[in-house]
Amino acid sequence: ASGRYRLSTRSEPSLGPRGAGHPPGHPHPPGGGGAAKSSATVSRNLNRFSTFVKSGGEAFVLGEASGFVKDGDKLCVVLGPRGPEWQENPYPFQCSIEDPTKQTKFKGMKSYIAYKLVSSHTGQQVHRRYKHFDWLYGRLAEKFPVISVPHLPEKQATGRFEEDFISKRRKGLAWWMDHMCSHPVLAQCDAFQHFLTCPSTDEKAWKQGKRKAEKDEMVGANFFLTISVPTGPGASLDLQEVESQVDGFKAFTKKMDESALQLNHTANEFARKQVTGFKKEYQKVGHSFKCLSQAFELDQQAFSAGLNQAIAFTAEAYDAIGDLFADQPRQDLDPVMDLLALYQGHLANFPDIIHVQKGK
Repeated sequence: ASGRYRLSTRSEPSLGPRGAGHPPGHPHPPGGGGAAKSSATVSRNLNRFSTFVKSGGEAFVLGEASGFVKDGDKLCVVLGPRGPEWQENPYPFQCSIEDPTKQTKFKGMKSYIAYKLVSSHTGQQVHRRYKHFDWLYGRLAEKFPVISVPHLPEKQATGRFEEDFISKRRKGLAWWMDHMCSHPVLAQCDAFQHFLTCPSTDEKAWKQGKRKAEKDEMVGANFFLTISVPTGPGASLDLQEVESQVDGFKAFTKKMDESALQLNHTANEFARKQVTGFKKEYQKVGHSFKCLSQAFELDQQAFSAGLNQAIAFTAEAYDAIGDLFADQPRQDLDPVMDLLALYQGHLANFPDIIHVQKGK
């Protein structure tokens, strides 16, 4: 009746766009579209009500969620300078992804690429395949219905052992890992820590941790029970203000979705022209100068030697310019597009997250 409500167990997920899954200090990702999806990606559901049911939001609102929440499962929300936000990870860390190597199993009958992961908080080295990343993504996307888990780089059935593809995937996984390690909730999740620390050679320990994560009861409606919110002065939020912020964020993500898709198309087309068209055109000019140089070589006069060398040098310069054009995208456009792919994966998640927010 007053237009205001206090953060409580029942209203915990209504934290606004920032509380819905962004680490403090991280802006909402400026990406768009769902182009960067993996096999574990939950498809965007057109039935908005079923999304609310599937997330557990309906069961939580109706009081059907029940379970014992251990201290280690609690997710704390605090009041930051810009409103409610997830409590920072007290032990931040980073994880590198390097040295993709081709390995085999079943006496060489099956081949795969393994990536070396080294976490700064343990210094431990493990090797993980893409399917391990895919499993982790699926568990996190299921467990955290109001947190945007970025999509993994796309799968590829053919050419997956080619050098360019392996390098591009490693970079995409590195962007993904940087985001995961910086997120105050995802970085501390048991499944994520198991992924980072379980020895690669201990298959039994890996399967035990995997089964434990898959049997996690704090998912769906029970997930909302794990959220601990601030109390006391200043903990009340104005409902109309929250709704206004959510609507503003919804409009922002929609516009960024459209803009990022346009940038993705334009940049890819520009890169394609640099690699093929521009290079070809400069090399055509270089070839023409080379032909002229060859013509002058037929003239054996001494005074023609300097001019002949200058023309040959011009031909080589045009060839070199063509190669520079072809190589330029990997210097600027490719890194930007790799990062944009991560943002696109985020924005594909937000419609469902916003729907859960509004439903509660």
